[in-house]
Amino acid sequence: MRTRLVVGGALAAVALGATGVGVAVAGSGGNGTSGPGYGSGYGAPARPPSPSAPSAATVTNRATNLGPTLADGTGRTLYLFESDTPTMSTCYGSCASVWPPASAATTPHATGGARVDLLGTLRRTDGTTQITYKGHPLYYYAGDAKPGDTTGQGLNQFGAKWYALTPGGGTIDTD
Repeated sequence: MRTRLVVGGALAAVALGATGVGVAVAGSGGNGTSGPGYGSGYGAPARPPSPSAPSAATVTNRATNLGPTLADGTGRTLYLFESDTPTMSTCYGSCASVWPPASAATTPHATGGARVDLLGTLRRTDGTTQITYKGHPLYYYAGDAKPGDTTGQGLNQFGAKWYALTPGGGTIDTD
């Protein structure tokens, strides 16, 4: 006889995403098969590149359903959190499990229409380096399953709204 334990999505995201390197978001439902350990439910991968990956230090421009949008070197959409300040990220713990910071192990660079003069970094309280753009700390959204997805756009989570950015550093506000 087999016993199956089902863990709620938020608890799994907190437990599995505690390192901030990968993201784990459990979907509601599923078939009980073993997967890669990350995803936005139903087997869709939702894992941003690790902070040490070269693409994690690249900010570029990508065409999305929102128009020209900032993305990392692999095409994953980058977001800002309205409660952040230019010198401080306010997204930690369970927030960072759902909205992992865009980290850089090396000096980030801009390509494809992103502006190098708007690119920067800040030191997070956990000691990691987070990429900023026009003063906004940048994040991925765990629900974006593939490059070009923008499912985090306009969400109100962890006390404020989340928005994609234009290559000029403006907020894409679709509300």
